[in-house]
This record gives sequence, C-alpha cells and structure tokens, in this order.
Amino acid sequence: MTNFFKGTATAMITPFTADGKIDLEAFGKMIDFQIENGTDALVILGTTGEPATMSEEEKEEVMRFSVKKIGKRAKIVFGSGSNCTAHAVEASKKAEAMGADGLLVVTPYYNKCTQNGIYEYYKTITEAVNIPVICYNVPPRTGVNILPATMEKIASLDNIAGIKEACGNMEQICETARRIRGKCDLYSGDDNLNLPILAIGGAGLISVASNIIPKETKALYNYMAAGDLASANAIQDKMLPLIDAMFMEVNPIPAKAAAEMIGLCGGKPRAPLTELEPAHKEQLASVLKNFGLNLKA
Repeated sequence: MTNFFKGTATAMITPFTADGKIDLEAFGKMIDFQIENGTDALVILGTTGEPATMSEEEKEEVMRFSVKKIGKRAKIVFGSGSNCTAHAVEASKKAEAMGADGLLVVTPYYNKCTQNGIYEYYKTITEAVNIPVICYNVPPRTGVNILPATMEKIASLDNIAGIKEACGNMEQICETARRIRGKCDLYSGDDNLNLPILAIGGAGLISVASNIIPKETKALYNYMAAGDLASANAIQDKMLPLIDAMFMEVNPIPAKAAAEMIGLCGGKPRAPLTELEPAHKEQLASVLKNFGLNLKA
C-alpha cells in the first residue's frame, strides 16, 4: 500500500523526570511543539523513545496519553518491533487497540535471522493487525539488514505501508526504491540522507533532528515536493551540522540534551544510556546557537 503518510514524522524522544518516571507534562509540550511546526506524523516508542528500558505498563501509559493528546491533529505511529516475533505480534495488536494509525516495526535484532526469517517476521505481524505497517531497517543497531529483494517481497503484503531506511548505503536504498516503487513507500530514516532519499522518490522523512528543528525539517520536505532543489540544498546545508551533532553520541543521548537546552525538558536517558559528556555538551550548545536557536539560561 502507498500514501499512508507523506511529509515529515518525528521519532519522538520520551522525557523522564529526575526520579526516572515518564514526564507526561513535558511530553505533551513536545507533541504540541511538533504539531504547531507542521509535523505530519509522530513516531512514539520507536528506538529514539527508549522503549527497551520501559515496562509494558509504562508503554501503555505513553500510548494512552499520546492518543488522547494528539487526537486527529497528526498521524500516530507506535513502535512495536521486537527480537521475538510473538512479542512483536502482541505489541502490534496492543498498539492497534490503543488507537495507533500505523506501526513502525524494527527488524528482529541480535538474533540475526536470515532474509527468509525477516520476511516471515513481517508476514506474521501484518496478518495479526489491520493497520499500516512500516518496516524499519537500521542494521548498524540491529545486526540485520533488509536487502532490496527481500523488501520487494515484503512490499507485496497487504498492509505494508513502506520502509524506514537507515542502512546508510545509498546504493542499496536506490535499489530498494526501484523494487518497491508503486507497491509501498520509502521513508528516510537517516537525517543525513533526507535530501537524496526524497530525490529518488521518498514519500517522507522519519527524523531524529526534527525533535529539535521540526519547522526546518518540514521546510526541506516542502522544497523537495515543490521541485525547488536550490532551496532544499540550502536548508539541508544549514541543518547538517545540527544533524551530525544529534549523533555525536548514541541516539537519543544528544537529542535529549538538545531538547533540555532549548527548554523542552528532554530529561535524562535511562540506563544503560548516560547523559551527554561535558565536552560534548559545550559542542552541542555551540551548534544549537550557530543554528539560531535560543538556549534557556
């Protein structure tokens, strides 16, 4: 299927309070900030949201709050992938029941299944739910890579809406785009490659940097949609130093620090992730200032 959403989605961070609880008040402000700045879809409990450190009760709390807070103002996409197919199925069914418009399902990680195993994983999940499913390919974090021929096969499943590509290999992404064109959509999952992925027909972006700069991220998409490559290049050039800063340490450590710096109350990451190193905090603050963002005192 195609056209589940076009435009920009933010891979949302999950803010935690000083005593480690979910900060729903801060999360609500983040949601409003995204929607007010033109974000089309919110991806909640994806990798950036640290669901691996959250209990099932906490994830349900976040989903319930998100559905009530967002309403119909933006598409709601919940992360539901797992290294266990049965667990991914149950998480996907729960997310659907809680009110998700769609699901972001990361490949099964660590187990390093075969390409056939990847296909069977997505087939089993799509047969268990009735809402759109976006595959998430991020081999640097999972150890598993959806190859183009495999994605072509997965694209034939009824409610596969697309693939979030973060493999980092533009040659592979081009081949995947060729094979799935007209069957399901391609989404950029790597902020550094937003512009080239849109240029080869990407339907949109699922961005970490847009936690901090949603307006500019949406502007990049709009320029590309309008065929204004010069303006798209100009804004991508401006964004790249900030994008790079978002990954100076493992995601979402820098994104949470940046959110804190601009007054969004990103909170601390959960262990085993740690706070941004002091030297990196200084570097990040400089990048944010140079971009033109106002930092809180």
